[in-house]
Amino acid sequence: MGIFDIVKGQLIDVIEWTDDSANVMVHKYDMNGKEIMMGAQLTVRESQAAVFVNEGRLADVFSPGRHELTTQNMPVMTALKAWKFGFNSPFKSDLYFVNTKQFTNRKWGTVNPVMMRDAEFGMIRIRAFGSFSFRVKDPAAFMKEIFGTSALFTVEGVEGQIKSVVVSGLSDAIAQSKIPALDLAANYTELGQYVQQALSPKVEALGLELTSFVIENISLPEEVEKVIDKRTSMGVAGDLNKYTQFQAAEAMREAANNPGGSMAGMGVGMGAGAMMGQMFTQSMQAATMPQQAASVVCVACGKTIPAGSKFCPECGAQQVSASKFCPGCGQQAAPGAKFCPNCGQQLG
Repeated sequence: MGIFDIVKGQLIDVIEWTDDSANVMVHKYDMNGKEIMMGAQLTVRESQAAVFVNEGRLADVFSPGRHELTTQNMPVMTALKAWKFGFNSPFKSDLYFVNTKQFTNRKWGTVNPVMMRDAEFGMIRIRAFGSFSFRVKDPAAFMKEIFGTSALFTVEGVEGQIKSVVVSGLSDAIAQSKIPALDLAANYTELGQYVQQALSPKVEALGLELTSFVIENISLPEEVEKVIDKRTSMGVAGDLNKYTQFQAAEAMREAANNPGGSMAGMGVGMGAGAMMGQMFTQSMQAATMPQQAASVVCVACGKTIPAGSKFCPECGAQQVSASKFCPGCGQQAAPGAKFCPNCGQQLG
C-alpha cells in the first residue's frame, strides 16, 4: 500500500446521512478520526439541513441538494480557518444533520387546572388536552438555542419544552380570544387556530415552527356544568306543552325501568303534569278574556242595556226615573236607597 493510499484512507470524500428513525432531530456525523477532504461531496436530502461547527462555533449551513465543499461555498469556515484563496486542504470539523421534517401527533395536556377569567362566571379553572405538530424552521437558531453537544438528539428532548410553552400560554390565549366558557366546546377549531397564532412567536424564538395545534377537549368545572344542565332544562320547560309531554315521557320511562312498582306513581306524575298544563292554560285565558261591561234593565221595555245609558237602544225610552244607579258597578237600586245592594257603595 502506497503513501497516497494511506493518506487517502484518512480523508472523507463523500458525506451523507440516511435517517431510518422516526424521532431523531439532530444526528452528529461520525468522522471516525478522519478529516474532511476539501472538494468532498456533501449530499443533503429533503427535510434535512447540514450544519458545520468549528471548535464550538457555528459555521456554514447547507440546504437540501448536492454540494461540493470548497472555499467558495463555505465562506464562514474559510474565514475561521484563515485559508488563503484557492488553497485546498483537509479540515477537521463537527458536522450535524438536522431533521427538518414535521413531527406530528405530539400530545399535550394540562397537568394542573388553568385559570381563566370568564365574563359570566368570573374566574374558573379548566382542563384541556390535544395534539400539536412542529418542525425545525431555522437550523442555526435551533442549534444555538436548544441543541448542545450530544451526538444524538431526539424529539422527546424538545417536546417537553414546547409543552411548557403551550400550557403556560394557553390561559392567556383563551382569555384574549374572549370566547365565553359556555361556547368553548363549539369553538375548538377557532380556538386552536388562535392559540397557535399566539404561541408561534415563542416557539419561533427556539428555531422551531408550530405547524398545527389541535384542542381535543376542554373540561369545565362541575359547578359550571351544572349551570349548563339547568339552563338546558329551563329551555325545555319554556314551552309548557313540551314540558308536560316531557314529564309524561319521564314517568313512563321510570315505570318501564321499575317493573315491580305500581302504575300509580306513573299516573301521579302524568296527572301532575297535565294539571299544571291545564292550570296554566286557564290562568292565561282568564288574563286575556275581556271584562264584561256592567248592564241595567230598561225602565220601559225591561231589556238589558249598558249601565249609564240615558236612552234605551231597544225602545228609545228615557232612562230617568226615581231609581238610582250605582256609580261604581252600575247596578239599579231602589228609590231612596242609600247604599248599592250589589257592591255596597254609598249612593248620593
